[in-house]
Amino acid sequence: MTSSTTDYAATARRVIGIEAAGLTALAAGLNGSFSDAVEMILRARGRVIVSGMGKSGHIARKIAATFASTGTPAQFVHPAEASHGDLGMVTREDVALVLSNSGETPELADLIAHTRRFSIPLIGVAARPDSTLLRQADVALVLPQAEEACGTGVVPTTSTTMTLALGDALAIALMEHRQFTPENFRTFHPGGKLGARLAKVADLMHDDMPLVREETPMPEALLVISQKGFGVVGVTDAAGKLVGIVTDGDLRRHMDGLLSHRASEVMTRDPRTIAPGALAEAAVALMNERKITCLFAVSEGRPLGILHIHDCLRAGVV
Repeated sequence: MTSSTTDYAATARRVIGIEAAGLTALAAGLNGSFSDAVEMILRARGRVIVSGMGKSGHIARKIAATFASTGTPAQFVHPAEASHGDLGMVTREDVALVLSNSGETPELADLIAHTRRFSIPLIGVAARPDSTLLRQADVALVLPQAEEACGTGVVPTTSTTMTLALGDALAIALMEHRQFTPENFRTFHPGGKLGARLAKVADLMHDDMPLVREETPMPEALLVISQKGFGVVGVTDAAGKLVGIVTDGDLRRHMDGLLSHRASEVMTRDPRTIAPGALAEAAVALMNERKITCLFAVSEGRPLGILHIHDCLRAGVV
């Protein structure tokens, strides 16, 4: 390891330590204003309009995205664009969350004035309690005085980290209050690996199932196995409930005189099944544990679909 590499690592540790100290101060300084902000957002009938300029604007975009994906409708509005017509996006039903470390960002003036003119609830986030933003805000969230990690005090680092963490804290507090579940989360994340991990069995299963009755002769059962292509066949009773499954292992165990048997004589009784509402990830874990490739999705004993491990792999569930 070179000395310059060691210096880089030392710089990284110093930066992270400074920002971690800022987060500790932020947590220690939280008071009733944080709860007031949460309650104000919960009362809003519209969206959370999140705004900020420069680095605060980038943080505002992320906070708005986090709100929107966790059950709190939100939209980022650029303050400069707001002054040129986008104020029309901000309605009396909304609540504004405005970010500015100094609290004196000039581009925010029109947006702040708009909220005051139309009595739109305003939550301000800044480091100076006496700033224009926090004096005008209905709820003031004050960032603690903390050292910027740049060492010069001019590059937003610790301040933006604290603002981002404060936005996350608001989002999670709102999410927990609304009892937002992984299933709700998936509604807003249908694509990508996250969406795949939250996919349900019902989203991936096939309803054209390989099924035969208990009294079905094995030649017919073999034909169904071949036609459906899952390598198995489910066996149902007279009431249509799944009572067994015939796999390739069952076929090998009954090879002697196989074609003279009925499905009920060859099947494995009480096969492992899964609920249609279960996560596909849980189905993969079960298939791996049992060393099987298919699961019937069953509700109240009746088969509703069949899931093959290849369906899960194609969907990105691993």
